[in-house]
Amino acid sequence: MTGVRFPSFPAFPDPIRWWGRVTPRRLALVDRGSDQRFSYGELDALTDAWRAVLASHAVQRGDRVATLAGNRAAQVALLYACARVGAALVPLNWRLAPPELARIVANARPSLVVGEGRFRGLAEAAGMESAGARWIELADGSDAPSAGLARLDVAAEVRTAADDAALILYTSGSTGTPKGAVLPHRQLFYNGVATTTAWELGADDIAPIATPFFHTGGWNVFATPLWQRGGRVVLFDQFDPATFLNGMAEEGCTVTLTVPTQLIMLLESAAWGTPVPSLRYFISGGAPCPVSLMERVRAAGFGMKEGFGLTECGPNCFAMPMDEAARRPGSVGWPVPFLETRVVRDDGTEAAPDEAGELLLRGPQMFAGYFDDPVRTAEVIDAEGWLHTGDLASRDADGAFRICGRRKEMFISGGENVYPGEVESVLIEHPTVAEVVVLGVRDEKWGEVGRAFVVARREATIAPDELVAWARARLAGYKVPKRVTVLDAIPKLGSGKADRSALAAIVAAEEAR
Repeated sequence: MTGVRFPSFPAFPDPIRWWGRVTPRRLALVDRGSDQRFSYGELDALTDAWRAVLASHAVQRGDRVATLAGNRAAQVALLYACARVGAALVPLNWRLAPPELARIVANARPSLVVGEGRFRGLAEAAGMESAGARWIELADGSDAPSAGLARLDVAAEVRTAADDAALILYTSGSTGTPKGAVLPHRQLFYNGVATTTAWELGADDIAPIATPFFHTGGWNVFATPLWQRGGRVVLFDQFDPATFLNGMAEEGCTVTLTVPTQLIMLLESAAWGTPVPSLRYFISGGAPCPVSLMERVRAAGFGMKEGFGLTECGPNCFAMPMDEAARRPGSVGWPVPFLETRVVRDDGTEAAPDEAGELLLRGPQMFAGYFDDPVRTAEVIDAEGWLHTGDLASRDADGAFRICGRRKEMFISGGENVYPGEVESVLIEHPTVAEVVVLGVRDEKWGEVGRAFVVARREATIAPDELVAWARARLAGYKVPKRVTVLDAIPKLGSGKADRSALAAIVAAEEAR
């Protein structure tokens, strides 16, 4: 067959530019921290102002521009300003210690760092200037760059290609060499199309963003998909339950993302019950969400469903209608458009229905590899282009998926596989438990056994023996934790997930004594 041959996406769209020209007065962004509101036209102008700054500092195609700032409008403008000059944005984790941040800066080698004054000391302690990164400080209360910088002709915009890097996001763990996941424009585009299609999002949707911008959830669960669709995003610089609920009500938010930890904080907050009549549903992601938490949200009159994804793919990989979510507790649904899936055993063969195996993903919404690290890229992407997620999943007879937990978190007790997520979902049902994390720890007799770290609900007291008895009545004996430790709070990563390595360090310190 003959016909016209078209190039494969020679340039990717700039949604802020497009909507800024077509509907310049439509509201695109609300910054609750600074009480600023930006229409698409104003956000487009702010983006061009930052593009002028990048050009005046000779930022070129292929360069990296880092940020060290909270969730604010300047970060959004810089993402799209980088695209207009062909650079990649590298949002840095301001929660890291200087040595941790220094390792990331050494790997990313940004030519420029745009940051808030409150993080200047951290930047200096991490040796950014000695690494060749120039510092530009964001003004308090304003997201526009300082006056006097060079103007840039619109004609100087770079034609962004599909596989050009848009974002480089570094893993949030505090140990080992950091990995910078390169998210190309292709990934953001296809994730946006798949998300707005499968999650039924439109231009009238409004989503709050409290997840930090150094995490993919801050950018790519609702923000970049909604800007692609012409929707609205509401920024929160930090997550506080009462502030978050009141802000959603005042801004008319229609959909929202929480990780299970944040969902627990909302449910335990005295502000829970604040009317948010515009809100259609909550989505929980980042970690398996206990069914009991989702039922409590539904009991308050909200829709509730669970999502799944990772920085390296999506991050929105599955979807299902709201009525199916209630009928399929613990399920994340079916793959979103464009995404291929496999569930495989350790030997690479296909797992049977309802059998747990490693989840493999492939599609255009996948990352481009780890920055400057072909060895670790090859460890997760095989020769056929499949991403080996390290997550355990099962698929039912209807093709709907259930996430069982991380492969590395699974432990073997007396020869039996134990999935911490399954144990956690039972312990969280106890009326005194607000949060729980289960780890596999060494044991002379069984090889490994479970240890539960728990946090009590407000005005409740946890009795460890009672909790173990609760688990024994609901789980096979080898799954029951042999020890329960009550904490005031579970240590968290910047993404809001439980910091399992910090809990493992507690265990290691005890064993060393």
